Amino acid sequence: MGSRLIPFVLLAVLGMLHAQLWLGRGSIPNVARLQQKIDEQKTRNATAQRLNDRLASEVSDLKEGLEMVEERARMELGMVKPDEIFVQINSK
Repeated sequence: MGSRLIPFVLLAVLGMLHAQLWLGRGSIPNVARLQQKIDEQKTRNATAQRLNDRLASEVSDLKEGLEMVEERARMELGMVKPDEIFVQINSK
């Protein structure tokens, strides 16, 4: 009787392990889904890092000299120097 019970117990354990592999917390589909989320987050992080680098460069330019401040004033606010004449050309 004991020798007949062992194969059934082993099959039951194998079935439980197999179910855990496909349906459990660390299952193959679950791991694949989590890996996809990690890849998406890495992409978002890289985009944010590029933006941060660009902003850090702009901040350092603003701290170092007035050229960047002058350029921004000219482009965004339309400011001119005292001896300059502002000319605007509209192209249709």
